[in-house]
Amino acid sequence: MKLKTLDIATFNLYNLNEPGLPLYTDRDGWTAEEYARKIKWTSEQLAWLKADVIGFQELWHRVSLMAVAEAGGLVDEYDVVAPDGAIGQGIVCAAMVRKGLLSSQPEWIADFPAGFRLASRGDDPQTPEIAVNIKGFSRPVLHFTIRPREDEPDMHMFVCHFKSKQPTRIHTEPWYTKDPYSRHAKALGSALSTIRRTAEAAALRFMLNDLMKGNDTAVVVMGDINDGQMSNTANILTDQPAYLVGDSVGGGDVALYTAQTLQEYRDSRDVYYTHVHQDFRESLDHILVSEQLYDNSKRRRWLFDGLIVNNDHLNFEDHKATGSNDHGIIRATFKYRPIKADIE
Repeated sequence: MKLKTLDIATFNLYNLNEPGLPLYTDRDGWTAEEYARKIKWTSEQLAWLKADVIGFQELWHRVSLMAVAEAGGLVDEYDVVAPDGAIGQGIVCAAMVRKGLLSSQPEWIADFPAGFRLASRGDDPQTPEIAVNIKGFSRPVLHFTIRPREDEPDMHMFVCHFKSKQPTRIHTEPWYTKDPYSRHAKALGSALSTIRRTAEAAALRFMLNDLMKGNDTAVVVMGDINDGQMSNTANILTDQPAYLVGDSVGGGDVALYTAQTLQEYRDSRDVYYTHVHQDFRESLDHILVSEQLYDNSKRRRWLFDGLIVNNDHLNFEDHKATGSNDHGIIRATFKYRPIKADIE
């Protein structure tokens, strides 16, 4: 296989589960009619995307994703990457990969890497010590490799879903009492969610450093990080590289570049958003690429060729009635154009 273009997408499925199975505190879950609408709408979006790799978040049941593939007539075109143990009891990341691209067995990484620590006695005598004791990801990170061209090395794909901004519920904790904690529940819960999300970003970055340092490994990280383009979460993941312009070339060995920023260099107007909450539009869903897919890198193999966001359905809040999801769907396109071809 020698692809000339590579399309990568990320898609939050909004709790895709079999009908009648519980979703969080909703013991009844989707009705048969709601489920049918979800399957139809989701399959239509995939047909529209026509992406080579689609990373999914909020999948509960493997059978449901298979139903989407069947409804869209995509079974012969894609490998469905979802764990056999996904039977509606918890949330997983998943993927659909165009047949012939997948080059490794997928793995779901639940635990933080060995040796990962978040502890410090403080930078100076005035700073109290800190220790964060988190052992794993809220949702296991999916990792697999693809080979879009037989004359190129494997490309590593990571699909992630970090802790949401919703305040962590603390009222069931052993230490919680109505007085004094009820008045502080939202602030404490929000802090806990932020700490967990930050730790998840740092743990994934820890793994990426080990994978990318000192080599030409191509990496794509996609998913719902529940934070914006300029957030600390995104900064940890990307390593905050400089974006070069004009004929400047460079690139960072362990850096990741956001497809959103690459698109903003092309647009005269920023209309990128993937989620709406209390009338506030923000970008929670991202596609991040290593320097092998960054235009101005000396080690570029693939050239960014544009990004699209399908988010019109976010204008309507009743997703059960329409079968839609509650996040925008992103697709980024890359053309195979190694940097040497431009120099020569």
